[in-house]
Amino acid sequence: MTLYLAELPTNVGAFHPVGSNVIVMNKALLEIVDESPKSQRVKASFVYSILLHEYLHSLGYMNEAEARRLAHHIARTSLGEEHAATRMCSMGPWAFFPEALGKVGTFRGEFEIVKDFDKTPRSYLA
Repeated sequence: MTLYLAELPTNVGAFHPVGSNVIVMNKALLEIVDESPKSQRVKASFVYSILLHEYLHSLGYMNEAEARRLAHHIARTSLGEEHAATRMCSMGPWAFFPEALGKVGTFRGEFEIVKDFDKTPRSYLA
């Protein structure tokens, strides 16, 4: 899988171009989350919930409702019902970062690749 960052409207967390091995994540939204006073665990849960949802799309789960339901099931089974990532998969990440919806981002046509995204062990849920 290849991860790109791009400036997107803030109501879009990420997207997966059908038929590719790519996820494009919203750079503007990540910056808003990073600047938030919320805990690192909540911020990492945001990234986890967005990437899980898009990864499911990459596996062929194209229906939004089905991808959301399955992401919630995976997070709940793996992390427990009360984990922030599980709640984000259930309620949507904007329930935790409502300030992001007030910002207006625009797609600028520029993509930044996240090098070695799928090769480097990372702890997304620190």
